[in-house]
Amino acid sequence: MELAVQTTDAQVRKLMEEFGKHGKVEVAALRSGMHRETAAKYLKVRKLPSELKQPRTWRTRHDPFLDDWPLIEEMLTHAPEFEASTLFEWLSVHKSPGKYQEGQLRTLQRRVKQWRATAGPPKEVFFAQEHRAGEAMQTDFTSGNELQITIGGEPFPHLLCHPVLPYSNWEWATVCRSESMAALRRGCQAAVFKLGKRPEWHQTDNSTAATHDIGSGKRDFNAEYVELMEHLGMKPRTIGVGMSNQNGDVEALNGAHKRRLKQHLLLRRSKDFDSVGQYERWVQNVCGKANIRRQDRLVEDLAAMEPVTITRLPEFKEERTRVTRGSTIRIKHNTYSVPSQLRDEWVKVRVYDDRIEVWYADKLQMAVERLLGRFRHRINYRHIIEALVRKPGAFERYRYRDDLFPTVIFRQAYDAIVDVQGATRRGDLEYLRMLHLAARTMECDVATALELVLAEGQVPTYDQVRELVAPAQLMVPAMAVLQPDLTEFDRRLLRAITLEEAA
Repeated sequence: MELAVQTTDAQVRKLMEEFGKHGKVEVAALRSGMHRETAAKYLKVRKLPSELKQPRTWRTRHDPFLDDWPLIEEMLTHAPEFEASTLFEWLSVHKSPGKYQEGQLRTLQRRVKQWRATAGPPKEVFFAQEHRAGEAMQTDFTSGNELQITIGGEPFPHLLCHPVLPYSNWEWATVCRSESMAALRRGCQAAVFKLGKRPEWHQTDNSTAATHDIGSGKRDFNAEYVELMEHLGMKPRTIGVGMSNQNGDVEALNGAHKRRLKQHLLLRRSKDFDSVGQYERWVQNVCGKANIRRQDRLVEDLAAMEPVTITRLPEFKEERTRVTRGSTIRIKHNTYSVPSQLRDEWVKVRVYDDRIEVWYADKLQMAVERLLGRFRHRINYRHIIEALVRKPGAFERYRYRDDLFPTVIFRQAYDAIVDVQGATRRGDLEYLRMLHLAARTMECDVATALELVLAEGQVPTYDQVRELVAPAQLMVPAMAVLQPDLTEFDRRLLRAITLEEAA
């Protein structure tokens, strides 16, 4: 049994072309791959198969919702937000139990979709806007995690602060860890000083870095953000709440920018970088190459902007705080330990996007990676271990005790001690002395020693670990004192004097 073959528009076009060359139906039909009678039919009507196809005006199967559709339509008219799945559940369970099968849901979804398109309420329409040269800069944060970047072999979760000029599509980017005000300040300034010009407006979405909720469903600008805009000479504006389409240009360029970065990573043949600074310079180099193709419209952008005549603001916000009796400070709702020598002292803390720096007497005391979020803590055991060894009873209920297990092997060692000695002051002291040893020597050496002891099925002790970590005594070889022979020197000196006198 042969299946009927549908004649295509391409075949009929070939038929017309061949018939026009020589006027022979048989040859034209053969060369276009169709029967002579079929070819004669299309040559007579002079139309393509798609033009002869008539739309179907009848249903191929019975409409299962015919009886209930008037009620469904009435419900949709009063509440257009009804979903087809909700209506189907109501029909199947309450209105007509047992009448409908699960496979008929798709049919109802099509009917509801058609109703919305023909009789439903008007939908929101988006109006394409014409951008003016030099009018505004749009800035948005976009996740860089999909790039799978590593720094020194370690995964590097991060964001990209991405300012763009909508008229020319000029773009720039800085690497950051969160949507913080520090990151926004750094990203905006980097773009403005790179351009050397400033637009009239700066537009962002409703991120917490720029805005805050004022309790009426609307958001207002943060004072720090307003100060930044005033310093840069730009007017702040934002999009409507939930109206991300109003930031459409930068949103679209976010995707294009990351696709470009992925392509350049393929060319680079590695996603690993030595440092965050090296990675950021690479990102900005990619931006620079993309901006080369935007020079024509960028010239118009720059011509309409005002020159930048201000100085760059610091990339940090400075806070003054007092170190607690627990040798900690609280910055941006997070807790950090500091060296115990600073207890009760007032210190200056510089809060960057990615780190905090603690300054005392105009000298940098420590720098540590900034914590993201709120109510978190980072306690460095080296800051407090001296005091804790003297007060081991405080370890059991120390609020930040989990931070005093720098690696898994230290936790395993402590658990092994507790299994044998129980949760006693003596067991805590034994562990704290090993932690003290790690602070005085090398943490990695102590961790290796603990791993060796545990691997042998033993419970580690301080004396045992100290013996393994203690450096080998260097043997200083006994060397005889060198006695120089000056005879040759005297002989040469005497000869030189003799020659000088003879001359």
